[in-house]
Amino acid sequence: MTQRASYGFWTFALIWLGQLVSLVGSGLTSFALGVWVYQSTDSVTSYALVILCTMAPNILLSPVAGALVDRWDRRWAMLLSDTGAGMSTLAIALLLNSGQLTLWPILLLTASSSAFSAFQWPAYAASTSLLVPKEQLGRANGMVQFAQAIGYIASPALAGYLVTKIQVQGVILIDFITFTFAVFTLLLVRIPKPETSEEEGKPLIHDIVFGLQYLTKRPGLMGLLILFAISNFLLGLIMALFTPMVLSFTNADVLGIMTSIGTLGMLFGGGLMMVWGGPRRRIYGVLGCMLLEGLALLISGMRPSVPLVTAAAFGFFFFFSIDGASSDSIWQSKVAPDVQGRVFGMRSTIAMFSMIPAYALAGPLADEVFEPLMAITGPLATNIGKIIGVGQGRGIGLMFIFVGLLTMLAAAGAYIHPRIQRVEDELPDTISGGIDNDNTGAKL
Repeated sequence: MTQRASYGFWTFALIWLGQLVSLVGSGLTSFALGVWVYQSTDSVTSYALVILCTMAPNILLSPVAGALVDRWDRRWAMLLSDTGAGMSTLAIALLLNSGQLTLWPILLLTASSSAFSAFQWPAYAASTSLLVPKEQLGRANGMVQFAQAIGYIASPALAGYLVTKIQVQGVILIDFITFTFAVFTLLLVRIPKPETSEEEGKPLIHDIVFGLQYLTKRPGLMGLLILFAISNFLLGLIMALFTPMVLSFTNADVLGIMTSIGTLGMLFGGGLMMVWGGPRRRIYGVLGCMLLEGLALLISGMRPSVPLVTAAAFGFFFFFSIDGASSDSIWQSKVAPDVQGRVFGMRSTIAMFSMIPAYALAGPLADEVFEPLMAITGPLATNIGKIIGVGQGRGIGLMFIFVGLLTMLAAAGAYIHPRIQRVEDELPDTISGGIDNDNTGAKL
């Protein structure tokens, strides 16, 4: 790696450090605020509304945010995101400290934070391809997966401890400090501005639609995106039902341990990608790992066993992180840097939107269909029940098996789809070496 490319990678690493700290802080607030809302209202519906306000604005606004990211300096887009989310968090802390915090301000402020966060991922991902040499993208995206795993693992344990020591408002103030640290790291760096390949001065709606048009003209990328939308729908079913399935055969303390051990798989997968960088043909990393994710889900539904489900969860998250890092590397190398914001924004909305109906369908499917099928006197008790067991939670286990099979079928179908399989061959690389490109593709 040349000196300028090395500078670009270390610039990315400094931004990554700030986002890692901020991610842990956001996880602290998410956990602590969720506990506070549920304990204060004793309402699952209220808790679900907070989750919805955390997700929906980000998903729905991503195409607009992505279009603006391409028009703005990407560092300032990230600064806006961190600052806006940080101020929303500070407002929650101040209202809580004054005793004026109720459900509706929480919903409004979490929605506001989510809206600002919509700028974060398109700007972050689009900046990565400007800073990191093409051959190092796998390592860089492995670092991103590693940071997410740290947030998932560290935040609940830290939040649970800190809430008892400094109360919820103290935890939220720590989150505000982590946002401040992220802003500080961004102020220390410069991110190259890509040369514009598209005509400027067009209305914002043109840029929003452009993201979709860009994808439809590239069947390989569009096929990959549809694959992830299907995968995320199936993943949404699993995320909604994992806790009820596990609690059907063990207690909450064991569930917490199982979740932590399972999430360690993401840490190890991201760590492996940081060192290895992923397979030479990244699409094989995507499809191969998705196949193994499906196998892990299938295994987790086979028996109500703590060791078996824990091992399957570890395997799932391990392959999930390699899958995600490989996919991000394909997108960053195949989408032109100056349009990555609007394309990635549209990509985020299409890929993540499918999780919303999954959350809505998971409960009724489990309660009204699969659980009755696997009841002690259910229609499948005398055949499938002899293999996976019967009674409470076994219907959800059967859902896990079906979701695992469908995930494996989706991966296999994508493998035989010629445009997805050849996506790296049919589309030219749009970056050569990150910041080390003699200013031909980017300017400071």
